[in-house]
Amino acid sequence: MKFGTKAIHAGVEPDPSTGAIMTPIYQTSTYVQRTLGDHQGYEYSRTHNPTRTALQQNLAALENGKHGICFSSGLGAIDAVIKLFNPGDEIISTNDLYGGTYRLFTKVFERFGIKFHFVPMGNTQAVVEKINANTKMIWVETPTNPMMNIIDLEAMGALAKKHGVLMTVDNTFASPFIQNPLDWGADIVMHSVTKYLGGHSDVVMGALVVNDDELAKKLTFIQNACGAVPGPQDCFLVLRGIKTLHLRMERHSQNGKTIAAYLKNHPKVKKVYWPGFEDHPNHSIAKKQMRDFGGMISFTLVGNRLEDAQTVMENFHLFSLAESLGGVESLCGHPASMTHASIPREEREKVGLLDSLIRLSVGVEDAEDLKNDLANALAKI
Repeated sequence: MKFGTKAIHAGVEPDPSTGAIMTPIYQTSTYVQRTLGDHQGYEYSRTHNPTRTALQQNLAALENGKHGICFSSGLGAIDAVIKLFNPGDEIISTNDLYGGTYRLFTKVFERFGIKFHFVPMGNTQAVVEKINANTKMIWVETPTNPMMNIIDLEAMGALAKKHGVLMTVDNTFASPFIQNPLDWGADIVMHSVTKYLGGHSDVVMGALVVNDDELAKKLTFIQNACGAVPGPQDCFLVLRGIKTLHLRMERHSQNGKTIAAYLKNHPKVKKVYWPGFEDHPNHSIAKKQMRDFGGMISFTLVGNRLEDAQTVMENFHLFSLAESLGGVESLCGHPASMTHASIPREEREKVGLLDSLIRLSVGVEDAEDLKNDLANALAKI
């Protein structure tokens, strides 16, 4: 099946008891057994739930994987991955990544003896220099949050295979419509399902997709043992959202291209970060591994004044100032004080995350209306 067909049909069957075309919300915690051990595949909803099963199968198909494993949040999914490792193990991560991931790595797992190296992963040699006998995983984000850096998945996959380490890719910014990391050598794909997969700003969830059966068993064990699972109502909402993922991502990408071009030519904008530009670092890699360039854009203002960024964001009418991304409505955010506030200022500025940096999640509204909203807000500074 092609992507749009998979989005609508993969993992989903009419309800056998009623013929309902939509997967029911199995709002139950437990399941009746005929006798000891004689059940229909479901015993307790922390372990399995039919609504969640359908979603996990759907997500696996979208990422060209075999196993989907859902969690109560994206960070819950990341937490499960790091629990694969032991004290003394080392993980190499990109140095430009979601602030919540950085916080989880440094404030939670470093206390238990796992060591993290943060490197500019756009340069493969920077990863090579950190690999040693204790290295167990390479953690990739591409495009990165919020600087939109592009990391070569094929090169990272080959490096991971050569050294016998796992490669995990946070694919949240791209979505499975734009990029499929398993096809480029990743072992685990992570999504904050909250974002593009849900697509309507009404659910919080995370997911992992893998091909390896043994790895799937380990992660499923952690999912059940630690219990960070989503409820059936949330799974239903994501299944519904995914049915229009291909349509939404096409519009997000079209609007993203329009808005990026507009900002690049605006006299009050200093720099625009969007991988679709030919002069964007690693643009050729983006063209190779991405089907489109998406609707995530970051930009800085001339003068790099925090007060100017605040003025712009306070004067938007269509771009709502809010955490998160990937919904049908356009959002703006200030990474330095919001999503990446947990990263020390000196570390933020090393990757270019300045005080005037504004991150846009371009929605599916009319592009002309979004341009006018930007024009009006930028005119206030």
